[in-house]
Order: sequence, then C-alpha cells, then structure tokens
Amino acid sequence: MQLVHYDSLFDYMTSLARKHPTYRFLTPSHSEIYTVDPVNVEYMLKTNFANYGKGDYNLGIMSDLFGDGIFATDGDKWRHQRKLASHEFSTKVLRDFSTNVFKVNAAKLVAKISVAAAAMETIDMQDMLMKSTLDSMFKVGFGMDLNALSGSDDLGQQFVRAFDDANSITFRRFVDMMWKLKRIFNIGWEANLKQNMKVIDAFIYKLIERKREQMRNGETLLGKEDILSRFLLESEKDPENMTDKYLRDITLNFIIAGKDTTANSLTWFFYSLCKHPLIQEKVAQDVREATTANQKGVVTSAEEFVELLTQEALDKMHYLHAAVTETLRLYPAVPVDGKSAAEDDVLPDGFRVRKGDGVTYMAYQMGRMTSIWGEDAEEFRPERWLDEDGLFRPESPFKFTAFQVGII
Repeated sequence: MQLVHYDSLFDYMTSLARKHPTYRFLTPSHSEIYTVDPVNVEYMLKTNFANYGKGDYNLGIMSDLFGDGIFATDGDKWRHQRKLASHEFSTKVLRDFSTNVFKVNAAKLVAKISVAAAAMETIDMQDMLMKSTLDSMFKVGFGMDLNALSGSDDLGQQFVRAFDDANSITFRRFVDMMWKLKRIFNIGWEANLKQNMKVIDAFIYKLIERKREQMRNGETLLGKEDILSRFLLESEKDPENMTDKYLRDITLNFIIAGKDTTANSLTWFFYSLCKHPLIQEKVAQDVREATTANQKGVVTSAEEFVELLTQEALDKMHYLHAAVTETLRLYPAVPVDGKSAAEDDVLPDGFRVRKGDGVTYMAYQMGRMTSIWGEDAEEFRPERWLDEDGLFRPESPFKFTAFQVGII
C-alpha cells in the first residue's frame, strides 16, 4: 500500500491519521505502528526512552551510508557520540567558526541569486540552497572548501553527485522490500549505491589524512576550529576506538544532518513566503527593524548586510522566528521518525507493542492535526507562535516534534 501511494505517501498517511491517531501496518515478520498522539510521543522519547531505539531494521538500511554515526547506532556508541557532540558543539571556538562560515556562504548565495534576479533568469532555488548548505556544513565539518555552489572543484562535484545519489538510494530502501536481494546480486540502485560509496569514502578518507597532516605540521589553528579537527584531537586519547572509519562516520553524519534538513526547510520557507506576500513583508520588516538597516542607510551588498546580523539582532527577530517555526510545523525536515521496540510494551493510548515492532511518530502528519493545532492546522499562520506582546512563544516538543525533542 505504501508503494501504491509512494508519490503522495505523507498526505495519504495524514488522511489515515485523521481517522486513526494511532494505527498498525502489518508485515509478514512484524507490525509497524504509526502515531500522531503527543502523549505517545512523550512516552517513546522520554518516559520509556530506553525501550525505543533505532533497531536492527532501521540500522541495516542506513549502515552503508551512515556507518556507525549517531544516526545509525544505538547504545554505548550513540551515547559516546552524543556526549562528544554536545561538548564540542557548545565550545565558543566552534560556535564562532560556524557562525562566520554560515554568514560568508549566505552572502555568496545572496550575491548569486541577485545576479540571476537582475538578469531576470529562472533559477532552481532548492538546488542552490542544497549546494550552499553543503558548502557550509562541509566547511564546518572538515574545515575545507567544497565549492559546490560555484562548481569550481571537479573532485568536489563528484563527491556532491555521489553523496546526493547515495542519500536518495538509502531512503528508497525503506519502501523497497527487495533491496537486500539487489545488494547481494549488485544490481539496480544497489549497484549504484556501491559505486557512490567508493567515491564518498575515498574522498573523505583523503580529507582525514590531509587534515591530520596539516595538524601535524601546525598548518591549522591548533586543530580547534572545525569538527574533524576537534575529533582528531579526541582520537589521540583513544586511537583504538576512534579509528579513521569512526571519524568518517561521525563527520559524514554531521553533514547529512545539516545539509538536506536546512536546505529543504529553507526551500519550504521561501515557498511559503511567496504564497503569502503579506507575511513576506512582515518578515522583511522584522529583519529591517532588528538589524537597524533602515537607520544605516542603503545597504549596497550582501556582505555589508551580513555584518548587521549579530546575535543581538537575531534575538529580536520574533516574527521571523515564528515564520520559520511555522514552516517546520507544516514541512518538518524529518517527516517521520521510526523507532523499534526492544521489549513488549503498551503505549499510553492502549496500543500493544511486541518486541521488534516498529513504532513511528509522524511529525508531518502531526502538523496537520486539528486535534493538536486547532481548526486552522493546515494554514500557514506564524502568529500562532507569538504571544500578545509579539514575542515568540515555544510549544511542547512532544507536540512540535520537528527537532526530535532534542535527541537523535
């Protein structure tokens, strides 16, 4: 049934969820339970979190691309990576470095779009956002320029194509019951995935070796800026466990986490603004006022405007925050998140779960439930996120699940 509705699967699942907030899909080996009930979500991700990991089924699908990275592992490895990531991402050096990278690449993107707009050229906005976010995530992850947006690096372009293809094929496995057989015989999409992984791995292992050499020769800023450098320093304390493959998995998972999610969210954000010109103007006015661009006079370049985007200015952009959050409510970057039950259990709504059953909460469908968001659930209305003073007001993470309640 999922294959029949593949091209409109999430909307089909929305129609089912409106009738049945929690329902069961039977397979020959186990059942898959789908839910939009916030109480069930809280139970899975907090109350009985230990019982709902990724499971062998999901890990098997993702392992070729994700390896032992945080998205494709459970247990001790997951806890180790989450602890490392939590510590490293909270450091001021990495925060400042990543902020500067995002600003620089945003200016490059705006400049490129401005040229196309002045020439009245049609552009593929999603493609440009994908390349721009990949440039940013790659720089933060590896400390090196990929130049995907400019297309000036042949090896980089080969990596981009292989990376995108591998991502697409990996997630196709979730609806292709024959993928394991195809992998055994090395045919179809699975043969393509194998070739793509050779390109990806060769490229990344070369970067790891180059970064290690740079650090050895003192050519980097004490190895403290990008993620790979920081994990290389950590690997010196535990070389037996933090091998080159482990470093590959950690950094590649970071790029996967940031590239498509950010680019797709921004694509839906601009799509929504184009459909709602009044909201678009409110967002623009919010940015102008927060950055004091009006008082600064004419801003002549993207680089000049970027300098106005201080943390203080961003903190004032409540309407922009609301509009972006409303985009994520209706178009979450991760539309569904599947778990697997380690033991028999009973969900708060009474649904029985058998050991090995899949249990999935549906972020896309939850954003369209009138039982959660009211009768205007399918409307794009940023105001729902603002209090009476116009300040941003967050909702329960078990109701607004776009960020997976802060876990992976």
